[in-house]
Amino acid sequence: MAAWIPDLGAAEGPKYLALADALTASIRAGELEPGTRLLPQREMARQLSMDLTTVSRAFKIARQRGLIDGRGKAGSFVRDGASYSIDAAVQVDTGLNTPPVPAGGSIQNAMKKAFGQALDQSAGSLLQYQPAVGDQGICRAGADLAVRLGLSPGSHQIVLTSGGQNALLAVSRTVLSPGDKVACGEFIYPGFRAIASRLGIKLVPLPEMNAAALDHACTENKITALYVVPTNDNPTAATIPVYEREKIAEVALRHNLQIIEDDAYGLLPKRFLPAISSLMPQRSWHILSTSKTISPALRIAFVSAPSVADAIRLRGEVHDIAVMPPPLNAAMVALWLRDGTFDTLLSAVRTEAERRSQLAANILSGYSMGRHPQGYHIWLQLPEGASASYLSQKLAAAGVGAIPSDRFAVRKTDIQALRVSLGGVTPQATVTAALKQLAGHLALNAVQQPDVV
Repeated sequence: MAAWIPDLGAAEGPKYLALADALTASIRAGELEPGTRLLPQREMARQLSMDLTTVSRAFKIARQRGLIDGRGKAGSFVRDGASYSIDAAVQVDTGLNTPPVPAGGSIQNAMKKAFGQALDQSAGSLLQYQPAVGDQGICRAGADLAVRLGLSPGSHQIVLTSGGQNALLAVSRTVLSPGDKVACGEFIYPGFRAIASRLGIKLVPLPEMNAAALDHACTENKITALYVVPTNDNPTAATIPVYEREKIAEVALRHNLQIIEDDAYGLLPKRFLPAISSLMPQRSWHILSTSKTISPALRIAFVSAPSVADAIRLRGEVHDIAVMPPPLNAAMVALWLRDGTFDTLLSAVRTEAERRSQLAANILSGYSMGRHPQGYHIWLQLPEGASASYLSQKLAAAGVGAIPSDRFAVRKTDIQALRVSLGGVTPQATVTAALKQLAGHLALNAVQQPDVV
């Protein structure tokens, strides 16, 4: 059989991914049978006019997908019963911040068990469209979860959404209008920046996320709301201390602001901090998502609305955007909250995140870095003259997911930084190797875009 060489002439996107996808397609189509020996990576790189590292990365993805086996000097072979599975390398390249998956399959096993329980208990009702008000048992579970962060909403004030992004869009459509100004950090979650752009909302970045900066912004502008990630901010990893949360609430009340509190990481710390919303619940929308604390596959978030009337308005927006959250997932999360599984899984994610955060602290010691002890992303500020975009590209070629600061910036800035995610299905050993690659580039000062001659 002739050696397999794909035609990548029409392929778009990264070359390594195009090669991996071509290999996947050929195996799934039966063009490459089990046991087939692939060309050596160096020879394939030569014939495709690619770097060896590009081919090596594509082969790594194929191994992670369960398609090929590496047999040392003998080469790479198509596996018997090759199957397609989720791939960590592709997940890293999405740029999304994903919690680490604990070893041992604890989340997967809990899902299998809970799905069966939910279906048995529902008598088939979870397979139908759900009422807009939501299952009150699930809403009560969400209300109990919010209590951990100092809130005390009734179950009718809890609105179930299809994850945090769905919640942010629905809340924004409920309380904001085109032309409204929203105070926020200098660097923010890109999902909210996209929402603001779509809805015609003006973002007013604060030089620091504190009460003094917010008060000044309110005197200079007609601010309608504050968007804030209070704990382990994405991307800066900053956490607002309790005393500053109290001052922010005072300023917000004085200026009649709405608070949109995206508390995606609030449950990860060992010691919970009171939400800003708990200090001014009458004008706050608190979003508590499971995507950043357990798994993004759940697509479940609980929103504590200021009042029952506000919750009714919000449910209308949620329905218009997504019809309903996934019923089985919502029932599964509620079961976990009732039987203690939620806390077991949360603890496992927290422990793994803590290990990875400490790894980053050890390997990148001496560099200016924001991190949370129980967080799984870091905010690495680069030395003067460095290019975050250039370094991000170099790291991507080495399999390291690092997003440059301009993806998060609300306005043009000279600050050069990277958000480096440490989570996902990527094993700890791979994270260690990635951090060492990053440290190597920094040590060699290989972070500056070369002049084009």
